[in-house]
Amino acid sequence: MKITYFIAMLASLLLLSCNSEPSLQKYYVENAGKKDFVSLDISPSIINVDKAKLSEEQKNALESFDKMNILAFKLDEKNKAKYQEESQKLTKILKGEDYQQLMKIGEGKDAASISFVGDEDNIDEFILFAKREENGFAVVRILGNDMNPNNIMNMLSVLKSANIDMEQLKPLEGLMKK
Repeated sequence: MKITYFIAMLASLLLLSCNSEPSLQKYYVENAGKKDFVSLDISPSIINVDKAKLSEEQKNALESFDKMNILAFKLDEKNKAKYQEESQKLTKILKGEDYQQLMKIGEGKDAASISFVGDEDNIDEFILFAKREENGFAVVRILGNDMNPNNIMNMLSVLKSANIDMEQLKPLEGLMKK
């Protein structure tokens, strides 16, 4: 009897501790293998750059970058309703209290936003959400340690001079056409 009571208490504690709120991480996991989606995990090795030529700020930005997760929805004639539904789900997730929006560009059919998780001096992840009605949408999560807005700007300057390993981006090729 005591064991049954203990198991019931343990199970109820586990259920109560689970967070049922939608999150971007849960959305990635749920959709990564579905037919309308393309998912990629990109390592820092995609950025081929001579570190000796980088400024101290650029080196710090590069070191703060851990990985990038990309989830893209490929739009076609058959899945337009699903596109609308999934786009609305993501918009709702990114309006949650964990996500702080930095910038929004455009609205409606073609739009993009940049958000982050964490506080301004210690950002855990940057999120880029972009949609284009002809192609679909993509959500890019840039994960790292102790990132800040300056790191992202410095990372962009590194990317301009980097030799990007395009092989890691091959799965996105069909999405970019049109």
